[in-house]
Amino acid sequence: MSLVELIAQADERGLAASGLACLDRCVPLLGGDDETLRPLWASLTDGAGSGDWGEALEQTRKKLDAAGTGDEAVVLAHRMLEAAPAERSPAGVRVWADACSVAALQIHRLLDTAADEASSVAVRREGRTEGMSPLVAAELRRQITVLEVLAGHGPAGLRRALEVSTEGRRVLRAVVSRRSRHLG
Repeated sequence: MSLVELIAQADERGLAASGLACLDRCVPLLGGDDETLRPLWASLTDGAGSGDWGEALEQTRKKLDAAGTGDEAVVLAHRMLEAAPAERSPAGVRVWADACSVAALQIHRLLDTAADEASSVAVRREGRTEGMSPLVAAELRRQITVLEVLAGHGPAGLRRALEVSTEGRRVLRAVVSRRSRHLG
């Protein structure tokens, strides 16, 4: 199943986790650490109240308040954070998850030293993967895995989704570090 189809079928929690996972993997571009988004992840658990998401989002925005300027990848990551809906409604998180998916793939495409033969990331989300660059391919797999795990396991899949996100964050942190050494 394509990423577009998985997003279309996801429930509210799956969509929120999908968008959050994309943002989480890109948090090195925002200057955040491994714990920065933990309160948002915690707000997705069954015991969390409905207001927990909004409060955690506001705290996260304050921690990562520097405006993204200059580098296109950083700007895209900031847009993901700023576009997060304050209320976790199905319609709001669906739009956000979809936008985060596109932005995260585009960020990985911008940071990949290997060329991606596709004209846009939209074709990757639809399932056409020929000539895909390695970093974009890995991000696409992570996005699909998060949605599949949550669809198959519900709230119990949050732990695995977080593990997938953590792995991707470490990869992107290494790419950003290598890139800064090369440019600096």
